[in-house]
Amino acid sequence: MMKKLTIRSSSRTQFIDITSEVIRAIEESKVKSGICVVFVPHTTAGVTINENADPSVRHDIMTTIGKLVPAAANYTHLEGNADSHIKASLVGSSVTLIIENGRPLLGTWQGIYFCEFDGPRTRSVYVKVIED
Repeated sequence: MMKKLTIRSSSRTQFIDITSEVIRAIEESKVKSGICVVFVPHTTAGVTINENADPSVRHDIMTTIGKLVPAAANYTHLEGNADSHIKASLVGSSVTLIIENGRPLLGTWQGIYFCEFDGPRTRSVYVKVIED
């Protein structure tokens, strides 16, 4: 089963919690044991798993990535969003989750985040659920 999620970002860089949407896709699949792949088909956005209890963690990650890859530098990419491409490459375009008893095996504090680096935009995220 595959489901397409539509994500709307509201700023240039943003971490959007998509955990509940991914869990809903897994539940709709009725798969009790298997894997779930969450894939972002964009070159200036990504997906990651990290803490979802304290919002300051998202802020710290975005701030640090911004320091590592500043928006304004001597980039040669003509569109003016070279930093967004680099940030997306560092974060990655997919995560894989193990499904057991119909639920993703996430840690107590873990959440799934769509990572926007060139917004605001409307984006797609694909959730593929595969049964054992």
